[in-house]
Amino acid sequence: MSVTTPKGFDASGVASGLKSSGEKDVALIVNNGPKYDASAVFTTNKVKAAPVVWTQEVIKNKKLKAVVLNSGGANACTGPEGFADTHSTAEYVAKMLSVGAIEIGVCSTGLIGNRLDMTKLISGINDAYAKLSPAGGKDAAAAIITTDSHEKIAQVEKDSWSIGGIIKGAGMLAPDMATMLCVITTDADISEIDHQLVLQQCTDLTLNRIDSDGCTSTNDTVILMSSGASLEKPTMEDFKSQLQTLMSDLSNQLINDAEGATKVIKIEVLNARNENDAVNVGRSIARNNLLKCAMFGEDPNWGRILAAVGTADAEFDADKIDVYLNNAKVCSNGSAIDLSEQVSLNDRNISIKVDLKIGTFTATIYTNDLSTQYVHENSAYST
Repeated sequence: MSVTTPKGFDASGVASGLKSSGEKDVALIVNNGPKYDASAVFTTNKVKAAPVVWTQEVIKNKKLKAVVLNSGGANACTGPEGFADTHSTAEYVAKMLSVGAIEIGVCSTGLIGNRLDMTKLISGINDAYAKLSPAGGKDAAAAIITTDSHEKIAQVEKDSWSIGGIIKGAGMLAPDMATMLCVITTDADISEIDHQLVLQQCTDLTLNRIDSDGCTSTNDTVILMSSGASLEKPTMEDFKSQLQTLMSDLSNQLINDAEGATKVIKIEVLNARNENDAVNVGRSIARNNLLKCAMFGEDPNWGRILAAVGTADAEFDADKIDVYLNNAKVCSNGSAIDLSEQVSLNDRNISIKVDLKIGTFTATIYTNDLSTQYVHENSAYST
């Protein structure tokens, strides 16, 4: 059910022809109220797609009636004409729903540099509007995927309220956040809590802790919408706990479906001076292509881990660092140790732990290996 698990939401996903494959490519998610609170987090890339610029502006009102999403084209680097296309899309949906365009979020994903075929998009929106349903969450999830191998959905339920979400992303997975579109809905009444702060905090702890290839998209958008239909008002702490659980689930689905991945690598940085240092060290490891190639080849080359740590913007003493591969200690105080047997990296899931021994802060980053399939997917054809 995903985004339609919470009460008060309808959704749909249809094929408009934006994708040459004929697969679903237009999604519509509508909030039927009685509340319309919304917040969002966007890409930090300075090159922002037209729908990001639009939605960044309208979300300042902290209210959304609906979000329209398309795959099959990013509408990024398309100039004033591309922004006009986004504006007209919002106006069209707003007229259907008898609201102002300022209440409509717009998201796009796909190839950068080409304008959208507006005739196909408008036709798709008409179809999506006609097919809106409380059971349409999975269709909406299917309509936003690009190189993903399957749709990604999640939901959590607490007492009489719930949160649901859909997400897409398989490549360009890096803070902040990934080549991702994500819509999260809840029927909890969150009008009295700082839901923008909660969304940002949960994003930092989940979606911003996965790093597939170090590339940041032009279109990243995470939108949270509340209908308040359950009439329940959870505390800020309770809502944050459930939202983080849902977003952790979605994040795990992303990294497990990363382009070409044969390994999922969990990087734990222990005993850092502060949390930023722990995160920076984890990201340096996650973005080291030599290490990622070694993981693909199942080579327990811990020296590449230590070399990656050395490039991080963090405070540590290289002569005190311990490194563990799949819980086997392979480096002590920055030097090799004798191993009775080679560490096996045959399993899909690999654990790397780096103990800086300089403080008390920790952070966990997830990444994947760099495979020949990843190179093929990003070189054989445009994505």
